[in-house]
Amino acid sequence: MDGAAQEVELKFLCAPEDLGAVLAAAPAGDEESRELISVYFDTADLKLQKAGVSLRVRESDGRRVQTLKRGDGLFREEHEAPIEGLAPDPELGPLPSLTRKGADLRPVFNIRVSRRQRTIRYQGAEIELALDQGEVTGGEQKRPISEVELELKSGPPSALFALARELSAAAPLYLAFDSKAARGQALVAGDDQAPRKSGKVELSKDATVAEAFQTVARKALAQIAANAANLRAEPSPEAVHQLRVGARRLRSALTTFKPVLRGEGLEAVKADIKWLSHACDTPRNLDVFAEETLKPAESGQDPPPGLPALREAIDAERRRAWAQAGETAASERFRALMIAATEWVEIGPWRETRAAEKPIADFADRALDRHRKTFEKRRRAAQGGDDEARHHLRIEAKKLRYAVEAFSSLYGHKRVERYLRSLKNLQEVLGALNDLVTAEPLLAGLSLPSDAAFAAGELVGRKAAAKPKLVARAAKAAEKLSKAEPFWG
Repeated sequence: MDGAAQEVELKFLCAPEDLGAVLAAAPAGDEESRELISVYFDTADLKLQKAGVSLRVRESDGRRVQTLKRGDGLFREEHEAPIEGLAPDPELGPLPSLTRKGADLRPVFNIRVSRRQRTIRYQGAEIELALDQGEVTGGEQKRPISEVELELKSGPPSALFALARELSAAAPLYLAFDSKAARGQALVAGDDQAPRKSGKVELSKDATVAEAFQTVARKALAQIAANAANLRAEPSPEAVHQLRVGARRLRSALTTFKPVLRGEGLEAVKADIKWLSHACDTPRNLDVFAEETLKPAESGQDPPPGLPALREAIDAERRRAWAQAGETAASERFRALMIAATEWVEIGPWRETRAAEKPIADFADRALDRHRKTFEKRRRAAQGGDDEARHHLRIEAKKLRYAVEAFSSLYGHKRVERYLRSLKNLQEVLGALNDLVTAEPLLAGLSLPSDAAFAAGELVGRKAAAKPKLVARAAKAAEKLSKAEPFWG
């Protein structure tokens, strides 16, 4: 297997009926069609998958090629070599360093696609456009594949994004961060259609600040893209929640890495991510009210009159709100946002600053110090303060938590976990207080029938009775976190 090459590629989900429009809108170039059969391999304990590696043997036109890929984002490491047999050669490329000698590499899933491929010149670059339609098969499970890939063969990476925008004007293209291998792995695991939670961030101690930010941002963008796809397919409370979490994690990363993030495109990315996050506020608030207030009342003693009517009204509003969230995830603005944000993260001018090339270790210490100082300022302001002061404290606690989770791999696990427990306890009680504050205006904005409105008022009143105890708990949890010894520095 040859030495490592670098694959530079963007991948988009596209409806099968729109693939023709994409091809028609693309610049002219050399074109061919092929049938590709790919078998993906791993060890019995999925060692390659756990290491973030995919290994396949692909057959086309009687030739077989073994390919190993690793990495994420726009740029990925790729090792490729022709082979004779049906099974991979365990001695090729970096495989010996990834698996134990004599490891049993077995097929895990298959992917078959019909590929229409065109090589084009565009803005000083050579780009391979591929339109794939087929299916991934793992065990008894199958899922369709319909994708558009843009791979940079030579020239500036900016040309990839420019072409993506041009093609997206011809048909809806949804930027995707999951490779075919990742989709097959998820299918076999049985969670390919589950809402995507935040993935653990793993940072090398030798990473630069720029590399660390890109790792954190890619995780957030992948979480956004996966949950947006779920929302477009079948809106659900958890998909809304996880999409919102992804947007908030990206917003938090922009704050944490603020000292090195500047230049053209930053303000537009911040504005669009804020828009996306707020687009999920109403459905999320309705879901929280339904689960945390309405549901316990239904199963508890002394339910107020009008509760069934309130349930009917709230569920109807939730369905409408989920549908609106799905429309947001399908919108032109969302598609443009994902291309622009990814371009800015991967090749934006902020990477050219001297600060971005410094080691992450010292930066992480300083960033966590900044968050902790801001938290202390918010904590003091919230002492004896009002709902707004506690709201600002909640936001800062969340930013501190996301920063801790982003940098956790740089520090000792036990010390980080102790600190995170204190943070999560504070977030829980501040979240309960926030639910109280948002419930009344949320319900007031709904056109509830009189019996449902009566039940809503009764439930809000009951919850409000617990507010003094929650405020006291929040103050105690905030003080405990304030006294917790920082694990950094």
